[in-house]
Amino acid sequence: MADRTGHDGLTGEPVFRARGLTKTYGTGEAAVHALRDVDLDILAGEFIVLLGPSGSGKSTLLNILGGLDASTSGDARYRDHQLTGAGEPELTLYRREHVGFVFQFYNLIPSLTARENVALVTEIARNPLAPEDALTLVGLADRMDHFPAQLSGGEQQRVAIARAVAKRPEVLLCDEPTGALDVQTGVRVLAVIDRVNRELGTTTVVITHNAAIAAMADRVIHLSNGLIAHIDHNAWRQAPEEIVW
Repeated sequence: MADRTGHDGLTGEPVFRARGLTKTYGTGEAAVHALRDVDLDILAGEFIVLLGPSGSGKSTLLNILGGLDASTSGDARYRDHQLTGAGEPELTLYRREHVGFVFQFYNLIPSLTARENVALVTEIARNPLAPEDALTLVGLADRMDHFPAQLSGGEQQRVAIARAVAKRPEVLLCDEPTGALDVQTGVRVLAVIDRVNRELGTTTVVITHNAAIAAMADRVIHLSNGLIAHIDHNAWRQAPEEIVW
């Protein structure tokens, strides 16, 4: 896939469209407004970074787009899938067929090898990558038959990414994927996520507190107090290894 210079080079209909997206926990004086009337479009193939402090609404927004949470009001769609008001069977199918998730903690099964952890996903996907191909994509061709306890934290996170991309999702949603890693290991993990976006064309959304990661993105969406404070467009995306950390 050819390199891109930024959001302005991306065309087509939005993959995600959110209008008036609001999420409130609790009622009355105890109510917490996690999202407040958010409008957002995300285009196919974009690399988006959600940046903001804890409590700004980043994870809530990601979870609603991923079908893991429901909004209190407003509208959220993925292509022709209505996410707002969808039942759990519909959302389960949506997550299974369209979305790959990467979280801060790896959630690997300790008794299974890297290959077997990835195979769990490929067995239920419609058109998956072979586990071996997914692990090779993330640079673990020589670690496929190792158990999680035999892998470093960065290697375990790369297995988690391989597991997420093995089902060929159209969307990769990453919540603080380097939060448990040191800087050098985190850069290697981000390089894998960047490669998945560039080579497979996977629409990618990454939550982070680390402002340096913003240089990787087509667009950086800054959230504050449940609102989109502003959006930055990068004229040129930097690879993780080019960024000064």
